[in-house]
Amino acid sequence: MLVLVDLDDTLCNTWEAGKRTMLHAIPFLLRRGKLRALLYLLTAKYRGLEGSKKLHTLDLHELVEELFRRIYPKITEEELAELSSFVEEHFFRYLRLYDDALPFLRGLRKLGARVVLVTDSSTNWQRKKLEVLGIGAYFDDVIISGETGHSKFEDYNFRLALKRFPDREVYVVGDRDETDMAGARALGAVGILVKRGYFSGRKVRNANYIVRNLYEALEVIKREHQKRAEA
Repeated sequence: MLVLVDLDDTLCNTWEAGKRTMLHAIPFLLRRGKLRALLYLLTAKYRGLEGSKKLHTLDLHELVEELFRRIYPKITEEELAELSSFVEEHFFRYLRLYDDALPFLRGLRKLGARVVLVTDSSTNWQRKKLEVLGIGAYFDDVIISGETGHSKFEDYNFRLALKRFPDREVYVVGDRDETDMAGARALGAVGILVKRGYFSGRKVRNANYIVRNLYEALEVIKREHQKRAEA
C-alpha cells in the first residue's frame, strides 16, 4: 500500500497561520505607511495568484518578494528583508498540526503503508515546516515541487512517488481537488479529499471520496484495503 499525502491544510493549519499573520501585519504595515499593501491584503487580491505555477515553487522570502514587488516595484532589499522576517516569525508562531494528523500518520504505519509527502513550495520552506512540526520521520520520502521543478498542477510528482515505491494499491490524501485529486486520478489511485482549509469551498470534480477530517480518511483507507484483501 502506498499513500501520498499533502502537507498544507491537510496535516497542518497553513492557511489559518497565514491568515493570523496577515492580521498581525496590519499595524506593522500601517506604521510603515504601506497602505497599498494593506489594501492588497484586505481586498484579497492575492487570490489571483492561486493558479500561478511559479508561486508553487517559491519559498517564503521569494514569495514575499514576488508579492511586494508587484505592489511596490521600487521597494528596497532592506524593506523586503524586514517584511520577510516579520512574516516568518509570526507564521511559525501559529503553525500547528491538526489534532488528527498524528493519529492518521500512526494509523497508516500500523497498516504497513509506505507514506510519501507530496507538497508544493520550496525545499527550505517545506522542510522547515516538517522540522517545526516534528513529523519528518513518518514519511518514507518527501517530494517537494521546489526540488523537482514541477508543481502539483502537473502529475509529475505523483508519478515520481509511484516510480520510487511501485504499488498497485495507491491512495492520495489532500485538500485541493485540482492538484491532489487530479493527481490521484492521473495515477488511477483512490483520491480522498479533506474538505478544510483555504480550498474547502471549491467544487469537487476529481475525488473518489470527500471527508471532513483525517480520521475519516483513515477509515476510508482501511475499508478500501479490506475490500482488496477480500477480493
